Amino acid sequence: MPLVRISHRSGLTDAQRKALSDGVQEALESTVNVPPNDRFHILTEHASGLIFDPHYLGIERTPDWVAVQITLRKGRTVEMKQALYRRIAENLAKNPGLRPEDVLICLVENDLADWSFGNGEAQYVR
Repeated sequence: MPLVRISHRSGLTDAQRKALSDGVQEALESTVNVPPNDRFHILTEHASGLIFDPHYLGIERTPDWVAVQITLRKGRTVEMKQALYRRIAENLAKNPGLRPEDVLICLVENDLADWSFGNGEAQYVR
């Protein structure tokens, strides 16, 4: 049930954008028990508007920096979240070739009643 938002610089190819989505999805499935068919991703391209500190916390970032925001049901352990962060960074380093330093990840947690997948209904609270 995660909703994934990936913000990235403009100019990426369709294959690179697919690799971003695929890398995040694989990490969700392998680390925090998200089912394979549960994929809702919004990729947003920015010619400008990605404003970030290139040195925050001693991590050197480049203009290839991406932000991955994942809204998901609360209940994952700290260890699961850390495994998710590592796996996303590893996957995106392999394809499309992002430096791990250029991957920011933020989780936003909520409850079952906070989701409607269509028809104006909260399917998880019937």
